Amino acid sequence: MVSHDSYIMFFTELGSGDVERVGGKNASLGEMITKLASAGIRVPGGFATTAKAYWEFLDANGLREKIQEKLDEWESGKIPLDEAGKAIRQMIRKGKLPDGIAAAIRKAYRELSEQYGREKLDVAVRSSATAEDLPEASFAGQQESFLNVSGEEALLKACVKCYASLFTDRAITYRKNNHFEHMKVALSVGVQKMVRADKSGAGVMFSIHPETGYPDVALINAVWGLGEPIVQGEVDPDEYMIYKPLIDREPFTPIIEKDLGRKRRKMIYGEKGAKDTTKMVNTSEKEQNRYVLNDEEIMTMARWAVTIEKHYGAPMDIEWAKDGDDNELYIVQARPETVHSQRNIGELKTYTIKSKGKQLLQGLSVGDAIATGRVCKLSSPKEIDKFEDGGILVTAMTDPDWVPIMKKASGIVTDHGGRTSHAAIVSRELGLPAVVGTSNATQRLKDGQMITVSCAEGANGFIYEGHAEFEAETLSLDDIPKTRTEIMLNMANPSAGFMWWQLPSDGVGLARMEFIIGNLIKIHPMALVHFDELKDQKARKKIEELTRAYKNKTDYFVDTLALCTSGIAATHYPNPVIVRMSDFKTNEYAELIGGRDFEPKEENPMLGWRGASRYYSEGYKEGFALECRAMKKVREEIGMTNVRLMIPFCRTVEEADNIIAILAENGLIRGQNGLELYVMCEVPSNVILAEQFAERFDGFSIGSNDLTQLVLGVDRDSDRISHLFDEQNEAVKVFIADVIRRVKAKGTKIGICGQAPSDYPEFASFLVEAGIDSISVTPDSFMNVKKHVVAAEKTLSATGRKPEPATVT
Repeated sequence: MVSHDSYIMFFTELGSGDVERVGGKNASLGEMITKLASAGIRVPGGFATTAKAYWEFLDANGLREKIQEKLDEWESGKIPLDEAGKAIRQMIRKGKLPDGIAAAIRKAYRELSEQYGREKLDVAVRSSATAEDLPEASFAGQQESFLNVSGEEALLKACVKCYASLFTDRAITYRKNNHFEHMKVALSVGVQKMVRADKSGAGVMFSIHPETGYPDVALINAVWGLGEPIVQGEVDPDEYMIYKPLIDREPFTPIIEKDLGRKRRKMIYGEKGAKDTTKMVNTSEKEQNRYVLNDEEIMTMARWAVTIEKHYGAPMDIEWAKDGDDNELYIVQARPETVHSQRNIGELKTYTIKSKGKQLLQGLSVGDAIATGRVCKLSSPKEIDKFEDGGILVTAMTDPDWVPIMKKASGIVTDHGGRTSHAAIVSRELGLPAVVGTSNATQRLKDGQMITVSCAEGANGFIYEGHAEFEAETLSLDDIPKTRTEIMLNMANPSAGFMWWQLPSDGVGLARMEFIIGNLIKIHPMALVHFDELKDQKARKKIEELTRAYKNKTDYFVDTLALCTSGIAATHYPNPVIVRMSDFKTNEYAELIGGRDFEPKEENPMLGWRGASRYYSEGYKEGFALECRAMKKVREEIGMTNVRLMIPFCRTVEEADNIIAILAENGLIRGQNGLELYVMCEVPSNVILAEQFAERFDGFSIGSNDLTQLVLGVDRDSDRISHLFDEQNEAVKVFIADVIRRVKAKGTKIGICGQAPSDYPEFASFLVEAGIDSISVTPDSFMNVKKHVVAAEKTLSATGRKPEPATVT
C-alpha cells in the first residue's frame, strides 16, 4: 500500500531517513516494516501524517505567530509556563483540519481498515516529533498517545489532540533544555492498528542492561493488558533477562532472570461510546501469580531485540505487545537508548556506604549512586512550589509532568513502578539514584525526614534513616596492565556482576551460593522437599506466597538458584566462574524459612555439620540434590558452561570420593561436557594430603578465613579472641606457601578466594612470590590488589628471585 498524498505516508513507504517528514517514531516503524519483516519481526501496519500537514494546519488556522507570541511571553517572564502551554494547546484544539488533510486521513483510515477486514479498525494514535528519538535525545513520553480510537471522526479529533500535545509543559521544557527551537519542530501523527493486548499483555524491552549499560543482555518488562501503565509506573511488572551471546546456541535457553511482578492492575479497552477509550481494572489472583510470557515467547522477543539492535547499530528501547486474538507478538515502537549508549565506558564511578542508619524501606534500585536529603512528599506535580532543591522526591509514581521537579531532586523514591517506569527512565537520564516499587514509601516516610537513598548495593535499592556516610570514587579503566597472576572477583549478589562488568577481571574465583539461597530464595530446601510435613504454620504461609508461580515447590528453589547463578556467570562468560556449593552452618540454615524443623542445635556450628559432610547425609541429601539440579540447569539448559563447581569444607579424601560420586549420581560428572570440580583448601588436611586431593579435583581455592581459624585454633566468630585471628600470621603463610608448591607440582590449578588479599593488598605480594595462579578479591579492592600484583611481578622479574616456600612436616 503506497500513498501519493503529500499529507499521508503509509509505514510501508517509510524508512529511517524520513525523520524530518514523519518524526523518529514513525520513521522507525516504517524502517522495521520494510527492512525487518523478512527476519520475522511483526509490526502492526499503519500510516503517518507528514510534517507538511502539521505546518499547513497551523497556517490555515493562523497559529504560527500566536504560538510564538505566547512562547515569547513565557521566555521573557511575563507569564508562567503553565499559562503559556495551556493557551497554546487550547488554540490548537480549537483549530480545524483543512479539508484536504482531513480527507487524506479519512481515506488512509478506510484503506487501513479494509486491509485488516474491519469496517472501523481500532487504532493507536501516537505523536511523533521530527526531532525525537535521536541518539542524543529520546523525547520519550513528551507527547501524548491515544489508544483504542475507532471511527473517522474520533480519529480526526485524536490527530488534533496530538498536535496540541507538542506544547505540553513538559515538551516545551524538554525542547528548551535540549536546545531545540520550538517552531522548527513539527508533529507527525502515527495511526497504527491496535494490538489487542488488553486481552493478553504488553511491555517494554531494552537491548542493553538499563542500569549499568552491560551490552550482552536484553531486559523485558511485561504486564497484563495494554503497556502504558509500565511507563506510567502504575504497575509493578514481570522482569525477564536474557543473555544475548547464547541466544542462538542450541540447545540452550539463556534466560538468566525471571522476576514475578505483582501486576495488580491492568489497562483494558473502555466501554463502547464511553468518553475514555481505556480504563484500569484489577487483575485476578491467577494473573498476579502467572508470568505474562512463557520461555518461548521471551526468547522470541530477545531474538527480535538482537535483530533490531544489529540493524540500527545501537542499543534500543523497544515497546511490544501480544495480541489476544491471534496470540502473536508485535513490536509497536523502537527508539535508540540514550543513557548508557552516550556514556564513557573507560571510567567506572563507584559508591561505597561507610556507615548507615536503620533500614526503612527497599525497592528496585535505579542507577548505582547514593544520595542523602530531606523527604519531600508530593501527590501532584502542581505542588512544585513546595519542593526544595536537593530534596528527595517521594511520591506514588511519576509521569512526564513531574520532570521539572525531578530535575531539582537529589534522589527519587516511589511506591510503584519497575525498571522501565517513567521514574526509572528519567532518573537514569538525570543521573539520579531512585528506588522504585517500594509499595508504601508515601506512608512510611515523613515530610522533612532526613534519609539516604542507596542504589549502590545491587538490584535492590535501600532507604536508610538519617545521613549515611559514603564515598564516591571514579576509576579509570584505561591502560590496566595484564598480569601473569589472574585477578578474579568474589561475588555473592547476582546484580553485582552487572555493576562491575567493566572491570577487566579473569573471572569469578568465588560465587557464594549462600547469598542466593539466604537472600533471594529464603526457604530451606528441605522445607520445600517435605512441605507437606512442615509443622511451622507461619513458615508454610510464607512458602506458599514465595512459590505461588510454581506447581512443584522444589522447582522454585531450582529455578531461582539456576537463574541467579547464571546472572553472575553471564557477565564473565566465557571466563571461569567458580560456584561454591552451599556452605551454611546449622545456625544459619535454621534461620531460613522452615529451617528450624530440619536443623539440629550445635554448640559450635563453625566446626560442625557444614560443607561436604551435609551433602551425603540423610538429613540434607535431598536438599543437595536440588542444588545439583540447579547447577545442571545452569550448564546444560541455560548454557553457562563456564561454571565450575567447588566443594567447601571437605575434611578427608574419603569424603571427597563420596561427594564426587553423589555429584555423578545427580548428573554432574567430572570431565563430562567440560565440567571441572574444585575443592576449598581450608582444612589443614587439605594441605597435608594435597597430592591426594589434587588427584580428585581440577583445582584448589584457598579459603584463608577458615584455614587461619584451624591453623591458629581461633573461632573466628568469637569476639574475645578476635585479636588472635590474623591471616598474615607466619604459621598460616607457611601452610599457604606449602600447598601452592605441592599442588602446582601436580599440575593442578590453585588460587585464593579468602578475604586476606582484599583486606591487606600487600598480602597479594606474598602470594605472587609463592607462585599462586589466581587471586580472587572483592570488586571494590580489585584495582588496589591489581597494582600490588603488578609491582610484585615486576620485582620478581627484575631479580629473578623465586624463593622456595617453607614445607609443612
